[in-house]
Amino acid sequence: MAETGSDAGTDEEDAARSADRKGGPGHTVLLAVALAVPVTKVAYTVGGGAAARDVFIGMEPANWPDVLIGMVLTDPLLASVLAVVVSRVVFALFAARGAVPVGGGALRALQRAALTVVNPVAMGVVDACFFGPWWGLGTGLAAYALRKGVVVEYRTGRRRPHGHHADRRATAGSRGDGGYRPSRGLRRVAALEQWAALGLTTLALPVLAFVAALDGQAWTSIVRCQVTDGTRTESNRLIELGRKGNGVVGWNLDTEEISNGAGCTGEESLFVREPWWRD
Repeated sequence: MAETGSDAGTDEEDAARSADRKGGPGHTVLLAVALAVPVTKVAYTVGGGAAARDVFIGMEPANWPDVLIGMVLTDPLLASVLAVVVSRVVFALFAARGAVPVGGGALRALQRAALTVVNPVAMGVVDACFFGPWWGLGTGLAAYALRKGVVVEYRTGRRRPHGHHADRRATAGSRGDGGYRPSRGLRRVAALEQWAALGLTTLALPVLAFVAALDGQAWTSIVRCQVTDGTRTESNRLIELGRKGNGVVGWNLDTEEISNGAGCTGEESLFVREPWWRD
């Protein structure tokens, strides 16, 4: 019976390690968000159907990522959650491939600290540059906490890197890092890390992304330009899709078509229509 329990524990470790190597649920959710959310954003903002198709054609494929980038840069909460999820998914992926050093020694401890800290600090700095120091601090700390949980799991043997298979006859209490025994608080953090990561990845990120997609705001600048149609010139509001020469190519919010504008000036408000939950 004890061996059966050990086999079950090893199977769970193998499943967790395999999920990490494949990116886990975060990999799937990130791909789904990257594909579905920008299309939803454009379709809702300009009215869907033929209008959305015209916008994507007018943007040209090279500029399609601008929709997602624009959404992230105008929503600090979405940007922060996305940064934390990406940081955790990437770290778990590399940890499953043996990137987290185990064992004692100052050098290995320094390597673990660098692997755990560097990316969250980078994410925090980027977030702070766009949204302020408090957003950056919160993002960095959240990313660090999730990474720390992954490190503890691998060091205690709850997960093992690819290629380091556990002996199926080993006891359930065997350690992956010699005599390393984290504090009770750290063990609780490691246990909560998976639930927190799962909640952020499968619930918070998709919800925030679709809320941003349906908020009625443009994903890029709105400009007021002089638009010439035949012999008539009017002042219209355009969602900027690209620039050609001294003018702007954009979606004309007044005539609902792609237009070329000249003499453009930016507008402060990005709102095009009411949010979906008020419409």
